[in-house]
Amino acid sequence: MPLIAVTASHAKEAAPYAASVERRGAGTRLVTPHTYGSIAEAMEGAGGLLLCGGADVHPKFYGQEIDPAANVETDDARDEIELALLRDALERDMPVLAICRGMQLLNVAFGGSLIQDLPGHGPGNIDKDEVDQPTMHQAYVSPGSKLAAIIGLGAVYRVNSWHHQGLREANRSPRLLASAYHPEDGLIEGLESPAHSWVVGVQCHPEREGEVPSNFLRLFEGFIDWAQRFTPAEARV
Repeated sequence: MPLIAVTASHAKEAAPYAASVERRGAGTRLVTPHTYGSIAEAMEGAGGLLLCGGADVHPKFYGQEIDPAANVETDDARDEIELALLRDALERDMPVLAICRGMQLLNVAFGGSLIQDLPGHGPGNIDKDEVDQPTMHQAYVSPGSKLAAIIGLGAVYRVNSWHHQGLREANRSPRLLASAYHPEDGLIEGLESPAHSWVVGVQCHPEREGEVPSNFLRLFEGFIDWAQRFTPAEARV
């Protein structure tokens, strides 16, 4: 089975993402800003990179200052290591699944920007473990997109929302394709790279498996399948 590098600020934050991957037969390696001495060490033997949710991406990485009214909470060390891990993965055409903050980081890495605060899209930067119910809204998955092919159908879905930042078309990197939108306000709910074999981002949280349509869980299955193809046989765990 393939090994997936799972990035987070700490183990508790990564746990639900790792569990969704492990339930589908892959191994995981937790990568935090403090666990590995080099990118090569962190990525050794990995067949895929999973960028998890968490702290806000620092606006300095997309040429802005922090808006004092936006309730921005950052983790600069995590930003730096994840951007380096992502560059390494993209250079080698390694499969990447980017969730929530991960999708936002993907856009920033490709030269895009973010909206620093989006009232009404989620609980913001509070401890998500203390919140009983997510914000829910619709997401339109574009037919013909890679995301639609993975989950099986381009259509309107009801998904969870745990974020207070995001992006619209004005913020999107032109090197990425938008694969899903919020049908009411145009917020981008999915991104993918046409220049890579399997680089997919979603704004919702499919690792919270009871809060998304069951076919969104195929994201993990498709990701692991491509990670298996990427991983040399002798390196599989």
